[in-house]
Amino acid sequence: MKALYARVLEWLAACAAVLLGASALAITIDVIGRNMGLGTLPWILEVSEYVLPLATFLIAPWLLYRNEHVRLDILALTRPWLGHVANIVGLGVCAVLVVYGVRTILNSAAQGATIFKSVVFPEWWLYVPVPLCFGLLTIEFLRRLARR
Repeated sequence: MKALYARVLEWLAACAAVLLGASALAITIDVIGRNMGLGTLPWILEVSEYVLPLATFLIAPWLLYRNEHVRLDILALTRPWLGHVANIVGLGVCAVLVVYGVRTILNSAAQGATIFKSVVFPEWWLYVPVPLCFGLLTIEFLRRLARR
């Protein structure tokens, strides 16, 4: 089960990397095309605005799993109990965000909200990564607490 969990986190991190790479490539192609007088791809900016937070959500559980997240080691070294408190707070915050993420998805879907820009899609699609990734972060904080 642990190996499957690690593979899921690695797969999400790989998806984040592919999304960021594709976004950078698309923006580069758009800039080159515009400067050569070939026109522009009007949806590139909008899609890149969606890719950045999505990639952040997708890679966060993997970073926490690998212990490569942002933290203040100097405080943890001087006060070892702070790491335990931080894990409890992280667990609580992530669990709350899972609940609110699910509620937001259900409310958006029930209202039939739609994003109308260059790309048109149901609004709730934007919120799907929130409970998924915060759920994985919740699991990771539970794992950290269980290890102590």
